[in-house]
Amino acid sequence: MDSVQDFSSTATHPTITIPLNTTTTTSPSSSSPITTTTATTSPSTLSRYENQKRRDWNTFGQYLRNHRPPLSLSRCSGAHVLEFLRYLDQFGKTKVHTQLCPFFGHPNPPAPCPCPLRQAWGSLDALIGRLRAAFEEHGGKPENNPFGARAVRLYLREVRDSQAKARGISYEKKKRKRPPQQHNPASLMPAQAPPESTTGASNHDQ
Repeated sequence: MDSVQDFSSTATHPTITIPLNTTTTTSPSSSSPITTTTATTSPSTLSRYENQKRRDWNTFGQYLRNHRPPLSLSRCSGAHVLEFLRYLDQFGKTKVHTQLCPFFGHPNPPAPCPCPLRQAWGSLDALIGRLRAAFEEHGGKPENNPFGARAVRLYLREVRDSQAKARGISYEKKKRKRPPQQHNPASLMPAQAPPESTTGASNHDQ
C-alpha cells in the first residue's frame, strides 16, 4: 500500500513523469475506442493484487523508457533495479533516523526531526515480489529475472536491517508453537490399549 501511495507523487516530478492513475489505458488506446473500453473495464474484474502488479509493472517500464540512455527490458539487470529502488526513495514517506539523530532507535519519537524520508522496507519488499512475478508473466525466464538478482536481495536485507535499527522496529518473525502435536501421540495410546487387552482376555477364556 505504501508503495502505491508513494508512486502517485511521481506525477509531479519535473524530470520523470509516471502517471499511475492512467495506467489502465495505453498510448495506442487514444486512437482506438475499442481498446479504451476494454482497459477501463478490466481492472474491475482483477483483484487488488493484480491491479497493483500491473501498475507497478507500467511504472517500471516508464522508468526504463525515461532512463538516460533508455533501457530495454532485455538489457535490464539487477543494478538497474537497484537504481530504480533508490530513485523511489525520494518519494518515500517513512522517516528513517540517522545515527546522529537523538531519536535514532526510537519507534515513537516525541518531536519532529530533519531526518530524510525513505521508502519503507515492507513496501520495497512487496514491490519487488510483484515485479518479479510480472516479469515471468510477460515471458521472462526465471534465471534471467533481474528482480530476483542476488544484489537486489542483499539490498533489501540491508534496508531492512538499517531501518530496524534506525526506527527501533524489529522485523524478526516469531516462531509459532504448536502444543497440540505433543498431545496427539499420547491421546492415541489409550485408544490402542483396550483392543489388545480384550483380545488377550478372549484367548485365555478359550
